[in-house]
Amino acid sequence: MRSTCPEIDFGNLLRRVFATVLLPMVVLALAESASGAGHTIAVLDFELHDLTLMPGVAAEKERTASIAPMLREVLASQHGIKTTYVSAEAQLAAEKGAGYLFEHHDVVAELGRQAETDLIVVGRVHKASFLFVYFKALLIDTKTNQPIADLVVEVKGTQKRLTRKGVESLAQQIADAINES
Repeated sequence: MRSTCPEIDFGNLLRRVFATVLLPMVVLALAESASGAGHTIAVLDFELHDLTLMPGVAAEKERTASIAPMLREVLASQHGIKTTYVSAEAQLAAEKGAGYLFEHHDVVAELGRQAETDLIVVGRVHKASFLFVYFKALLIDTKTNQPIADLVVEVKGTQKRLTRKGVESLAQQIADAINES
């Protein structure tokens, strides 16, 4: 008696499965890894390091306070990077003085681990002149306690749109550093 089942071409079947199931999964995985979407990142509040003759001007304090929330938003919306949050209380408790967190990567990494994040950004606004400031940031791996990027953006002027452009530039540098690591 002869079987009525058609012969199965396993080679063709495997090609079809690959084309319809596996290939799209591989493409999505590569796209996710290329965008940094596989990482979570926390951004600490930036510190103002004002070296001008009139330090601590209210407008500069306000701009400095706006950077971390803006950076979180830009990383998420423009780069698809999931952000987590470290409370101001936790950051304040870890801070032992001006510049302490920027210099102590292990303490910053511990804050990141407590927030259950892979990477953490610690930053400062370095103001040496009334004409320009530098947004400085360290991107720290919470598993190794080591910086994977030391980033700087120069911003000339105090207008909000220039601050936004500087933050967008910093976010791009962070996304690039994540993709290179």
